Amino acid sequence: MLMNQTNQTEDDLFSCYSPSVEGYRYFAVLWGCAVTVTGTLGNLMTILAFAFDPHVRTRFNVLIVNLAVADLLYCTILQPISVDSYLHLRWRIGQLWCSIFGFLLFLSNSVSIITLCLLAVSRYLLVAKRAVFDRVFSDRGLVLLLISAWALGVASFAPLWPVYVFVPNVCTCSFHRIKGRPYTTILLFFYFFFGLGCVGVFYLLIYKRVRIASKALLRYRYSRRSSRKKPASSTQGTDDSGVESGVTKTCSSEINSQADLTQNTDEITCEKSSKSAPNSSATESPPDTVPASPSSTPAPTTAAPSSSKSATSGDDDEFKRVTRMCFTVFLCFVFCFVPFMLLNIFDKNNRAPQVLHMFSANLTWLNSCINPVLYAVMNRQFRQAYHVLLTRAAAPFTCLWTSCSNLRS
Repeated sequence: MLMNQTNQTEDDLFSCYSPSVEGYRYFAVLWGCAVTVTGTLGNLMTILAFAFDPHVRTRFNVLIVNLAVADLLYCTILQPISVDSYLHLRWRIGQLWCSIFGFLLFLSNSVSIITLCLLAVSRYLLVAKRAVFDRVFSDRGLVLLLISAWALGVASFAPLWPVYVFVPNVCTCSFHRIKGRPYTTILLFFYFFFGLGCVGVFYLLIYKRVRIASKALLRYRYSRRSSRKKPASSTQGTDDSGVESGVTKTCSSEINSQADLTQNTDEITCEKSSKSAPNSSATESPPDTVPASPSSTPAPTTAAPSSSKSATSGDDDEFKRVTRMCFTVFLCFVFCFVPFMLLNIFDKNNRAPQVLHMFSANLTWLNSCINPVLYAVMNRQFRQAYHVLLTRAAAPFTCLWTSCSNLRS
């Protein structure tokens, strides 16, 4: 009799069954299976693309790979366990795995947030302080940063080992709401509010820097066109030259940071293809090749500056595209986690329907599989690398199909 009571208590402890979610669980299972397959293949392809494609193997993409490793950890190990718990509406593998699951879950999320911060900081330093970027994000610096990211995640959530429990509302394992306080509250604030807030601030700073540089360039081009229309006179030439020189200095000071960040675009932003290699000399030409005043501009020499401008403009566009991709990754992370965080903050007494809690938790699953899709859509180098990997993987089946077709004919 005592044994039956013990078993019943254990069943209740690890059960998330409710008549209100009996039908919803099948949607969650299908959703979880799709995330498992898409996330595992996508993140694995991201890692393989970095390993085998020299165009993708850059310092900046080391951070992308670290994000993929954190997502792959979730998709391959944790997501199938979540699918099983939703399918049976019960945690079936005991307390030890519940603690392991909770620890790995928050480790993966914390490393993802730290990596998003590093991505934002690297983009800002690239546009604002290139010398600092080269020192901090050197090969050795990147290794130290990545080791520190994982070490910080382990150090943050390992102390919560005794309070990882099964949470019936979301049918998964997490830390206990009350037993872990105030430490858990501090951790959540540090990672999800302070960390993600810093990411947003850095992207705002990047936007302002790029906007200022773009306005300076437009003012410079406008003043140059205006000076060509005016008749050349000694007095007006002096005034126009002074204005032009001032605009040029302003433009150059703003564009210099853009030129610095784009000189090694092939190394940093992973957007350069092998076809653009012959134009690297044009890209590396400094912006001060543009004359300081129209009076000193030789008429015949228009081809070289135009090619330099086009190369610099192309590099600037590539920087913006890669930054836009990183910002989109950040927005997707926020979109996936904010509903879950807000629901847990404002529904401390669990008055909201269990289906709503489950759906908000299931929405966080999307974050682990969506990044490779964003890379494929928004980054030409990753898109090409994925295509090569898929072509190579399909080659044996293509050859087999061709052989079978030849035999039939």
